[in-house]
Amino acid sequence: MARYTGPTWKKSRRLGVSLSGTGKELEKRPYPPGEHGPTQRKKLSEYGAQLQEKQKLRYMYGLNERQFVRTFEKAGKMKGVHGENFMILLESRLDNLVYRAGLARTRRGARQLVNHGHITVDGGRVDIPSYTLKPGQIFGVREKSRNLDVIADAREALAFTPEYINFDGDQLEGTYTRLPERSELPSEVTEALIVEWYSR
Repeated sequence: MARYTGPTWKKSRRLGVSLSGTGKELEKRPYPPGEHGPTQRKKLSEYGAQLQEKQKLRYMYGLNERQFVRTFEKAGKMKGVHGENFMILLESRLDNLVYRAGLARTRRGARQLVNHGHITVDGGRVDIPSYTLKPGQIFGVREKSRNLDVIADAREALAFTPEYINFDGDQLEGTYTRLPERSELPSEVTEALIVEWYSR
């Protein structure tokens, strides 16, 4: 299954969570899309709840099914809680850290910055959004790309930077200081349901 490239606002309303991270999708119409959206009272089965949770996290980070499963399997080989490890791996992706550092307004925008070669890791250009950083690694904006309007706009709109990223706004450079804790990861996701889904 390919990565979803359709209307994200509609998908956000269907899943009941802001996939862009801005929250704008649910401000005016915080109910599912469609003619009967405001009056829908659908009770999900256990299967449906697990599937919805999986899709919610997959669309949130913008992965296709194969990437998602591969990351999930990698998390299962790590020490600790499978679900938490899975979310930490997703959070450690380069495109996500670029988004968290405020260099892009959305993860989709961050992925585009990485794809177009505007981002460096430890001084070298990296154009793979799924590149996984380890604590201590430094990422930033390539010198030739520091005057991009999209980056300046994103920096202005930034609300906060997570504690596991030490970011220098002047140099447009950040250090991934440590692995995030579960309390710092998306609270609207119940990762245990995702583990149950793949354990069926």
